[in-house]
Amino acid sequence: MSEQDIKQKIDQLSEELESHNYSYYVLSQPTISDYEFDMKLKELMELEAKYPQFAHDNSPTKRVGGDITKNFQTVMHDYPMLSLSNSYSKDEIVDFITRTEKLIEGKCVFVCELKYDGVAIGIKYRNGQFYQAVTRGDGQKGDDVSANVKTIRAVPLTLKPGDFPESFEIRGEIVLPKSKFEILNEEMRAKGEMTYANPRNTASGTLKLQDSSIVAKRGLDSFLYGIYSPTKMAQGHYESVLKAGSWGFKSPDPKKKMIAQCNTIDEIMDFINYWDLERAHLDFDIDGIVIKVDDYNQQEQLGYTAKSPRWAIAYKFKAEQAVTQLNKVTFQVGRTGAITPVANLEPVQLAGTTVKRASLHNADIIEKLDVRESDYVFVEKGGEIIPKIVGVDLGQRSPDSVPFEYAKVCPECGTKLIRREGEAQHYCPNETGCKPQIIGRIQHFISRRAMDIEGLGEETIVQLYNEGLIQSLVDLYRLEEGQLLPLERMAKKSVDNLLKGVEDSKKQPFERVLFALGIRYVGETVAKKLAKYFKSIDAIQQATLEQIEDVPEIGPVIALSVHEYLNNPIHQEQLNQLKEFGLQMEIHEDEKSSNSLNGYTFVISGVFENHSRDEIKALIEANGGKNVGSISGKTNYVVAGEGMGPSKRAKAEKLEIPIISESDLLEMIDQQ
Repeated sequence: MSEQDIKQKIDQLSEELESHNYSYYVLSQPTISDYEFDMKLKELMELEAKYPQFAHDNSPTKRVGGDITKNFQTVMHDYPMLSLSNSYSKDEIVDFITRTEKLIEGKCVFVCELKYDGVAIGIKYRNGQFYQAVTRGDGQKGDDVSANVKTIRAVPLTLKPGDFPESFEIRGEIVLPKSKFEILNEEMRAKGEMTYANPRNTASGTLKLQDSSIVAKRGLDSFLYGIYSPTKMAQGHYESVLKAGSWGFKSPDPKKKMIAQCNTIDEIMDFINYWDLERAHLDFDIDGIVIKVDDYNQQEQLGYTAKSPRWAIAYKFKAEQAVTQLNKVTFQVGRTGAITPVANLEPVQLAGTTVKRASLHNADIIEKLDVRESDYVFVEKGGEIIPKIVGVDLGQRSPDSVPFEYAKVCPECGTKLIRREGEAQHYCPNETGCKPQIIGRIQHFISRRAMDIEGLGEETIVQLYNEGLIQSLVDLYRLEEGQLLPLERMAKKSVDNLLKGVEDSKKQPFERVLFALGIRYVGETVAKKLAKYFKSIDAIQQATLEQIEDVPEIGPVIALSVHEYLNNPIHQEQLNQLKEFGLQMEIHEDEKSSNSLNGYTFVISGVFENHSRDEIKALIEANGGKNVGSISGKTNYVVAGEGMGPSKRAKAEKLEIPIISESDLLEMIDQQ
């Protein structure tokens, strides 16, 4: 191919992929399979790597992410990014309409749209090309998060042909869909790490991640609707939203009743009441309805206050709330020693469920709310999922009430609690003598995603601890048949399976052993990165704090945790003993690995002839692929063995996901 041919091919693929991307993520009407899309994207990436001079600044390959941002540049907004005044009743909406129509001396047409519970964003375009994305910040200036916003598939990098201004800004909200939020929290729970509180905060935190490749995997979405430009391309807001949709933006859809023009208070209230019920069926959170004057000339006539426009107001939905008595505050001890205060409540119905307990998070939250035992408290479901205490009914507080005193010693072992500088939680430092910590660490060690020891479950770990047979991870490898057979529910076959599972675990690769140790902040992904970077436990132990921080995506908090753990004499002795028992403490260089599956996501189902499921998964990861547990539109391949479930097969076929065999997978690896 000549250079001219190559340039034309890159141009063609870029345009084609952007079109398919719009069909999938904005219209929800895919025009090709995920496999075909990925093949075209891979071809474009390869061409751009060889001929970077022809790559587009806003190429579809930019959505994969990969840029590292150490500091986010502060940018002044061209137009102030103000907040909205809030209302909570029909009377307040009536007052707003009356006041508005009095100020402009005439009737107004209003626009109602959803108030997305996300992160405000302003995105600038130049000549139809993505130029810059800036957060709200303080309303006058925000952070440049362009690299991260480029990874959001619903945000066009190149606009469709249209009558858009040469230079303009479009504003809207970045949201994390509920389905993506649940998947993310499932992954965190599986790693034994703290889950995220709600989609809104997670979206905000994701936008400020330094590695855009991680942002790309989170699955952020956006709705963009407010156009700002010196040149007005429409008479009013409603018309501009329709125009934005025609240019390629994911804007509120009138056909789905996400936006509507309203002429009367009754029409406005109908819109509000409709979404107060229907919001439960959305895959993203909304916390109200925004009502705006439609006509741009009327907006200019109404103007602004120092904080908000006079031509718009937000109606906030009331969160479902209940009042109940706080009987007692107890404390839970996690496997890392973290202490979590729990409110034990008089049972109360809330959002269709009976709530008996709510998290109080930490001492700062308790002090801020001034929560006391026997208080009557207001309980809401944070994100409509997790019960939380949001306030105290002081009118029902007893005159004898005394401020709550946070625990000073561990409720399990009596050790004095510590609180590290800069952290909100208290910790019990007695990791070798605190029962919940010991049991929790061993339960984590044997779990499926860690050492995956068959024949051992969480209840068995508790039983073995209570019988005095295990006090640490090392004790698992000292268990003998004679110790186990006398125990309740321990028949000969159960004991044989347990001991075989313990013995087989010695074959688990180093990265799994590292994750299984339960080092604070070291989940599966971090363990893999550390293992791949250092190759052995000895190398990590010998590394300085600064050298650990040099590992991509390992920040100072994680690095300090790893460094402190591996320099603790107790842990060093334990690791030496685990080495003696034959656990894998290094990566074997002769293990087959490549990048042949890089960028592909696999679901494994069924039983295979030549490899176990874990071996199949290890092969995929060793060659750059990613394993997930369930089939979705993001899955590239399903590797099917004997006994694949009919429901999984049907879902894969419906989504047009290729179903390949064990030998097909090996061919994919060998071809590279």
